[in-house]
Amino acid sequence: MQTARAARPAIAARWCWAYIRRAPGTYIWLAVLFAHGVVLRHVSPQTADRILERRSTNLHYLAVSPVRVLISSAFWIAGGGWFSYFVLYNLVHVPVERRLGTARWLAVIVIAHVGATYLSEGVLYWAIQHGHAPQSARYTLDYGVSYALAGAEGVLTYLLTAPWRYAYVTCLLLLYGVAMLQSRDFTSVGHFTAALLGLACYPLTRGCGGPWDPVAEARAFWRRLRGRAA
Repeated sequence: MQTARAARPAIAARWCWAYIRRAPGTYIWLAVLFAHGVVLRHVSPQTADRILERRSTNLHYLAVSPVRVLISSAFWIAGGGWFSYFVLYNLVHVPVERRLGTARWLAVIVIAHVGATYLSEGVLYWAIQHGHAPQSARYTLDYGVSYALAGAEGVLTYLLTAPWRYAYVTCLLLLYGVAMLQSRDFTSVGHFTAALLGLACYPLTRGCGGPWDPVAEARAFWRRLRGRAA
């Protein structure tokens, strides 16, 4: 009995490592986000603002150094704690990366992040040019991982089996669509656009095996847990 108990931490560690190894890109990303969160918590608010301002994909920096800010902006969290993103990444990015493979998963999030950034900032530029937003909006902070997450949420549609697929995509589009109509700001436009770009990545899902049934997998996981507990 004592030997079995002593072996449990090692078994749990091997299981965790096997789980992480199947989605390496997601967990490297989470590790960087965690490290950057620690940095922001240990500097003054003024320093944190300067750090984030230099990594913002606003109109000014998209014109000055687009590649740098498009990359660096995706490694900082805008709102919410790291743990909430840890949960969301495991629910969305992990299954997408596992099914598509790291290369195609990365292609989806780059398409969503870059495409939604340029379209949303284009909307803001139009608003400035037509007097609907002040010139200072060119320097608005715009960073974070939410566009990439919305893109992954979009492509996840094709990895689900029916009928969950249809219920899921309906809820997804309603969520981002209603938020866009209510907020009417460039960020909500970006989120809706990113979800649509994820849906447009259907060709990247070809050859990735059959659809995934999350309910059946959750039930199987629960049965395994009960069997081990017994």
